[in-house]
Amino acid sequence: MSTQKLYVQDPGSSPWQVPATGAARFSWDYDDGRERLLALYQKGKDKQWDANLRIDWGVEVDPYDPLGVPDEGMTLYGTPHWDKMSDANKADLRRHYASWQFSQFLHGEQGAMVCAARIVESVPDLDAKFYSATQTMDEARHAEIYSRFLHEKVGMLYPVNDSLRSLLGDTLRDSRWDMPYLGMQVLIEGLALAAFGMLRDTTDKPLPKQILTYVMQDEARHVAFGRMALRDYYKQLSDAELREREEFVIEGCYLMRDRLRGAEVLENFGISPQEAGELSERSEYLRLFRQLLFSRIVPCVKDIGLWGERLQQAYVDMGVFEMGNSNLDLLMAEDEELADKLDAERFAAEETARTEEIAAAIAEGEDGA
Repeated sequence: MSTQKLYVQDPGSSPWQVPATGAARFSWDYDDGRERLLALYQKGKDKQWDANLRIDWGVEVDPYDPLGVPDEGMTLYGTPHWDKMSDANKADLRRHYASWQFSQFLHGEQGAMVCAARIVESVPDLDAKFYSATQTMDEARHAEIYSRFLHEKVGMLYPVNDSLRSLLGDTLRDSRWDMPYLGMQVLIEGLALAAFGMLRDTTDKPLPKQILTYVMQDEARHVAFGRMALRDYYKQLSDAELREREEFVIEGCYLMRDRLRGAEVLENFGISPQEAGELSERSEYLRLFRQLLFSRIVPCVKDIGLWGERLQQAYVDMGVFEMGNSNLDLLMAEDEELADKLDAERFAAEETARTEEIAAAIAEGEDGA
């Protein structure tokens, strides 16, 4: 079915064109490069995988409860609107929320693919170009996966959220080569990782758990790449140049926080935009969700050297300042280990099922004899 027919709202003209600025940079320096980045490049090559083979697409998904979200996770829960809804309405609401969330994941992954390609073009160092090339492939795979899940399992899509579109546009229009790193690798990827992780750890549905776990294994490398490259580069910048980047981070973080309200979903259920925003702000579940979403961004921003007073105050105002002390390396290591653990568990289960099938066939043969 055409994607256009699955959108619940008009997605706008396609393709969306963002005027490109900045120079393409070639490097004639083919020496070994930085050991850390080359090691990450090797890991990026070693960890490539095929979504058609690694993910079990045969798992059935209830489109009206694709993520197993509890009632308490619904923004309308505990309000008069919820009390008036039938069970069918509530199931439809779950479907819309899952569609909206995974649609934003999909649009973000396409943006990440374009930004990774832009990094290949604009970054001056060859070792960074090498790694960015592997990331471009990763992001293409992620967009493929989320698109397939929405098309085949949910059957509904939402347009790109205005705040996400704005941040993507700002990131791509900036002529400075480090801005795709900062906008995508640190802000959008960092926020996506936290969102993926919260869903991965709460869903009891096998297919979305597979998707989120395997995508996060890739994303952990991407954030590590951004940290390495920007930490080295930002040591060379003046205070004024660092403040410019901090302003970009502050604006981007507020955009990302506002992106996560999901008010578009409530508007499709007859709730005014103003009330939808108010309900989203009052939702205890969404408040916790928004706070946890900065668990990857704040320590990363601090790590790369953007930690001026105004940026710190912005994080205080958002209620996420203390997350700057989080152990980002530990979080990333856990993301990779969980994917390997899931593979091992699935392989063991398949081996057990195969062994039982063979034993049953042998027993049947012996009975027949």
